Amino acid sequence: MKITFMLTWADAMGGTERAVYTQAEHLAARHEVEVLSVFRTDAERFFAVDAAVPVRYLVDETGPVPRPVRDCDLDDATCRTLAESPSRLIETRWEKAFNRLSDMEIERALRELDTDVLVSTSPALMAVTTTLPPARVLTVHQEHRPSQVRGGTGEPLFRYAPRLDALVVLTERTREWFAESLQDCAPRLEVIVNAVPGGFRPRSALTARSVTMARRLVPDKQVDHAVRAFAQVAAAHPDWVLRVFGDGPQLPALRRLVNALGLHDHVQLLGPTAHMAEEWAKSSITLLTSRDGEAFPLVLTEAFAAGVPAISYDCQTGPAEIITDGENGYLVAQDDIDGLAAAMLKLIGDPQQLRDFGAAALRAAGQYDIELVMGRWEELYGELLAGRDASGRTAAKADRLAAWGLRTGGSGFAPAVPPPATPLAGAAGRREARLAADESGLVRFGGRLCRQADDLMPADVALANLDLVADVLAGAGVPYQVLRDPGVRHRVVVRAAHRAAAIAALTAAYADRAVYADPLRPGGRTAPGTLVAELRDTVDTAGLRVFQPVVSASRTLSYGPAYGCDLEFWADAEDGAGLVATRRTLLGDVVPEAVMAPGRVVLGGREHPSVAALDRTLVADVAFPIDVVYTWVDGDDPAWRARRDAAFAELGRPPVDAAGADARFRSRDELRYSLRSLEMFAPWVRTVHIVTDRQVPAWLDTAHPRIRVVDHSEIFGDRGALPSFNSHAIETQLHHIEGLSEHFLYFNDDVFLGGPVEPGRFFHPSGTARYFPSPTPVPLTPVSPDDDFNFSAGKNNRVLIEEAFGHTLTHAFLHAPHPLRRDVLADIAERFPAETARTAASRVRAHDDIAVPSSLHHYYAFFTGRGVPADLRCAYINVGDASQHPRLTQILTQRQFEVFCLNDTHHGDLPADEQGQIVFAFLEGYFPVASSFEKGSPRNLRR
Repeated sequence: MKITFMLTWADAMGGTERAVYTQAEHLAARHEVEVLSVFRTDAERFFAVDAAVPVRYLVDETGPVPRPVRDCDLDDATCRTLAESPSRLIETRWEKAFNRLSDMEIERALRELDTDVLVSTSPALMAVTTTLPPARVLTVHQEHRPSQVRGGTGEPLFRYAPRLDALVVLTERTREWFAESLQDCAPRLEVIVNAVPGGFRPRSALTARSVTMARRLVPDKQVDHAVRAFAQVAAAHPDWVLRVFGDGPQLPALRRLVNALGLHDHVQLLGPTAHMAEEWAKSSITLLTSRDGEAFPLVLTEAFAAGVPAISYDCQTGPAEIITDGENGYLVAQDDIDGLAAAMLKLIGDPQQLRDFGAAALRAAGQYDIELVMGRWEELYGELLAGRDASGRTAAKADRLAAWGLRTGGSGFAPAVPPPATPLAGAAGRREARLAADESGLVRFGGRLCRQADDLMPADVALANLDLVADVLAGAGVPYQVLRDPGVRHRVVVRAAHRAAAIAALTAAYADRAVYADPLRPGGRTAPGTLVAELRDTVDTAGLRVFQPVVSASRTLSYGPAYGCDLEFWADAEDGAGLVATRRTLLGDVVPEAVMAPGRVVLGGREHPSVAALDRTLVADVAFPIDVVYTWVDGDDPAWRARRDAAFAELGRPPVDAAGADARFRSRDELRYSLRSLEMFAPWVRTVHIVTDRQVPAWLDTAHPRIRVVDHSEIFGDRGALPSFNSHAIETQLHHIEGLSEHFLYFNDDVFLGGPVEPGRFFHPSGTARYFPSPTPVPLTPVSPDDDFNFSAGKNNRVLIEEAFGHTLTHAFLHAPHPLRRDVLADIAERFPAETARTAASRVRAHDDIAVPSSLHHYYAFFTGRGVPADLRCAYINVGDASQHPRLTQILTQRQFEVFCLNDTHHGDLPADEQGQIVFAFLEGYFPVASSFEKGSPRNLRR
């Protein structure tokens, strides 16, 4: 069998290169193996490679001009021009190194490649290995990083993975994520860990007073956290040292930090070494402080092979698959520097535990033995080769591609799922397996057993998790109080004296249920969790985040610990004057005993004991009602289109320019999903007013008590001109909506809430509106017939603000909900009557329009003391631009934005039906739960 490994840089010092050379050298004893490197960047490779493994380069970058390694007649000028031109095979956001010269050499090499198995080692390379080689070549991708946190560099994984014969990852968490995201479009998925290179490896006697790290000195490795943590260790054990092997751009900053902390005698920055096996043998503890981005750290397995225990941050994947917490090392909550120090002090202070952990580490290293690991690789390659010529191979691949194209639109969007949690091990893992078999209705998703539901909003899940805790405490007679707190999670307080009883009651009540708990540390940080049934009472447990995971049938929406119930154990303050809160409260960090006087609160129709002091309206509370207003149109309605076309014809304007382009009026049911986002993430909204022109969505329950459909005729009165097809005109009349609250949010239907938001994100308790400036400038030029209408309106607004206040506006505002005040809108109409009337009378967009709620209101409110600038986590996607679609995958997977906008501009490059397919797939993935505003939905029928 011939196996070809493809690398971007074969001479680089990195974990991917090291893993590939380890595999290649072992396979070369029985197979024909080569390494194909796109670039040569150094005359010498960092890793020595056995002569049995030829390394072939395509582009030589060691000279003054990049050139093909093969003999060719291209002159230097041509090569330089090609090397300076962007790649057409591999997009820059995937990997910046590629160019037209490398394109030419990659295509030439892969088109004529004679091999049985071609192994790609980065998503960027997978884009070419799955599309250019002959069909008989088997394609396998080795994923050397945690794919679920890759961001833009992982885009090819979704675009090309269905073309693969096999996708091999390093951890079960990543395999599970691919299986849940790709579903029936996935190729063969396997987990094969990195092997520890063979040969003699000395073992540590664990008598050296040293903690050792081997890391590239780059920001993601956070070696500064290790230095700061070791400052605490050095103070208690001045005879111990921290040794750091590695190099990188952070070295000068680390040296300055060591000097600043006075650790010259305790922290050694030793540079890179090719002899780490010997250095591990001189160590007693290893440390890993990386952010998310570690897939399967070789440094941990190599340390284990020397019998050295490990302490690591519990980042997204990697360390938790290697370290068994409390057995061969410790897992510490991400970025918990004090936790790192505490773990080191615990091991250093207990030599017997250190030896026990070292022995366990050595036993665990056996599963990374090279013979065992490479046996799995050979088995995989052999099975793929045996089925290469079967007729079903190409047919199955074609079916996967067709199904994936239908699901994603083929433009880079992929309905990915959230990253999975750390799998439970030991007794907890065995109990979880029993529950999976015994408890009906559970599905495994995201690393946990979940109940499946398609009718639950975040508030429902948070309330159910509160009931999980309150039911047990009330039944066991454990006194508790529900503490009012911002956010969606509920907070339950129990005195520390009752901690043991509370934990015992929970473990007994949920011995046979898939209920989980993450320990809370002081300050509110969470630690790796387990099943409630496996909890143990420890004095350092400051609280528990209790939850039962829930997942939708689509698998694109899940509710985990973010919607759990925080059960906190509050201890008496040292001075006896109050109670020390687990994390900050509305009443401070230490709450006086007298303030904890009991009260009652009703949540979900159930009364709970609470804290009477928090029944008051606090200064930080937004106590006034807030409505939402949408302007909506169904551009596919024949009657509406006839009215629009007649209006344009009357004006002598064909409805083909930006003012009348279909993109501005196209409806893809965005309103349905925007309303879902409101019910999910802003249940505090009072009434939703939908402003429209004699249209009502067929699915909308107009009898819903919180919905009001408002026709244009109701708000225009004798002002302006109807019918109007000018959003600027319609927006001048919003403050005339009958019954509208004084403070309200104005939404376009292509704007969606992306996560839970509080009223205070939009209004101060005093009533002052917030507004969200955009980095997009309004050009400081006069209005031009070539301007987009949004820019001409912004320029007209500028004139008014200059005349009224003597200040010049320069920027527009984010595509986000606009917090508005009716009194400001009324003042604008009174202050600028001619401009308001002219805009209201313009039935289609015109260059003399003003833009009131999306711009003029905010500046006017600012200069009259009723508005202030603020920040909002907001994303903007032009769905007509295919290059922006991969960001939809990131938005869906990470759900880190408070607001996002899916704008459909007349500048798009995709057909309308393809855009519609992508928008529907994304929105249905993000908001799969039908709201109570939709006729016949489960939530609608329950109201």
